[in-house]
Amino acid sequence: MKPTTLIKVLILILTAQKSIAQDLKTATALTGSKYTIENCVNQFELEKATKTKVGYQYWFADKNFTLENTLKMSIVEPGKSTHAPHHHIEEEFFYILEGSASFFLDGKTVVVGPNTSLYCPSNVEHGISNAGQTELKYLVIKKDRKEK
Repeated sequence: MKPTTLIKVLILILTAQKSIAQDLKTATALTGSKYTIENCVNQFELEKATKTKVGYQYWFADKNFTLENTLKMSIVEPGKSTHAPHHHIEEEFFYILEGSASFFLDGKTVVVGPNTSLYCPSNVEHGISNAGQTELKYLVIKKDRKEK
């Protein structure tokens, strides 16, 4: 292997090790001081939900509590959606708990019911709306990623 190639490989390895070490340090610091059995168990309470224009949402965990992961429940009134189709860097999962959802992904639409998961790849246009006559209740799960 050429000396310049070897140096580049070593730099990449050292950079990766530094990043991993920082992530472990952050996780250890958070685990040691932030997480308890009391704040790691979160039972839905309507009084603590946030009202939206189309229903309400409840954050079970946001990226400030976890290491960039989020878990939110959205409840949407019949015929409404939380927002227009959009895209973002983060991958996203929806899990339908109750009701009927119209799921838009990359130009196509399908209607699904409870116990169905929906995956939204990074940077692909997607959206979800209530296609039924009752409330649509679903979980939104994603990991916050920074633009590269």
